[in-house]
Amino acid sequence: MMNVIPSKYAVILNDELIKNGLHTELEYWDGYKHIDIAILKAKMYIELDGIHHFTDPKQIQADFKRNHFSDGDDFDTFHIPNIIIEHHCEAVAKAITELVLQRKENK
Repeated sequence: MMNVIPSKYAVILNDELIKNGLHTELEYWDGYKHIDIAILKAKMYIELDGIHHFTDPKQIQADFKRNHFSDGDDFDTFHIPNIIIEHHCEAVAKAITELVLQRKENK
């Protein structure tokens, strides 16, 4: 497994989630792939996606396979375009924090 440097947008969102009191892991290795941000107790993976995830057919196909791998371990993957983090990071972090708290309550 190689050392992966998190993207600028993953770091920005991760910092905001930590400010909201969440325990996160940047570049979490799930045994198959690196996840940009993992919130393990909520069984949630967060992927920050650049434009190529929406315009490159090969990347779209690779993302289908990556997401399918997570189905077996009951983790949900939430994809967020980088541009959303650039303009709405606090609102996104707040929504994710509320969801994580709901998931913890339902366990």
